[in-house]
Amino acid sequence: MKQISILGCGWLGLPLAKSLLEKGFSVKGSTTSVGKLSVLNDLGIEAFQIELLEQEIKGEIISFFNESEILIIDIPPKLRSNSNENFVKKIETLIPFIEKSEIQKVLFISSTSVYSDDNAIITENTKPHPDSESGKQLLSVEVLLQNNPNFKTTVLRFGGLIGENRHPIHFLAGRQHLENPEAPINLIHQTDCIGVIQKIIEHDCFEETFNAVAPFHPTRKEYYTQKAITLHLPLPQFEENKSSIGKTILSTKTETVLQYTFQNTTL
Repeated sequence: MKQISILGCGWLGLPLAKSLLEKGFSVKGSTTSVGKLSVLNDLGIEAFQIELLEQEIKGEIISFFNESEILIIDIPPKLRSNSNENFVKKIETLIPFIEKSEIQKVLFISSTSVYSDDNAIITENTKPHPDSESGKQLLSVEVLLQNNPNFKTTVLRFGGLIGENRHPIHFLAGRQHLENPEAPINLIHQTDCIGVIQKIIEHDCFEETFNAVAPFHPTRKEYYTQKAITLHLPLPQFEENKSSIGKTILSTKTETVLQYTFQNTTL
């Protein structure tokens, strides 16, 4: 039985941990909330309260890594709420602990925000050129992990994350002057996120980079207008007088190398 440590049992990490348990893995999971420890333990996940800071790590990080072969890093940079946060420094603080542990393989959950919005078709061969601070720091972390010779790192770049309790339309409904109406959407459902991660582990595909976005790219205006109608929400209003910028993310490598078929293709 392989043991996996999941750093960050949040919106994606928790259901991922549950799914891996069902597959027969032994799972350790981290949370920053003391109140969530019992939730994880009750599910059969060995729970740890761990917080990454720029200068230190709070919690039993050595025990969290102990006897695990695979580490999944699923913690967001959180740069939207605090632009001064240094996510790269946090990972730099973490890496020496990984090096000293039994971890052999790392799966880093990144984002397609590492690619610029220049109306291009994007594959894993496209050179990343992030526009946002979050994208820039994610790319720096990707390089840090993949260049480290002490473990094998796969980078998984997800598009916008959606699920039953998470969808951008709830934020966009009724808003005025939204930009880029003709830009394509690049979204992925939570169940497909979990499915792709499981395929990476199943096929032992480490030292790789994968994009993961559903093969469904209507325009923002078309998609969010229809979604608002379906959910009986106020229609979003888009700015039509400016040129739209965006990108179309292809997940062909994920579908071919991992032999993965997306389950949610109309979102």
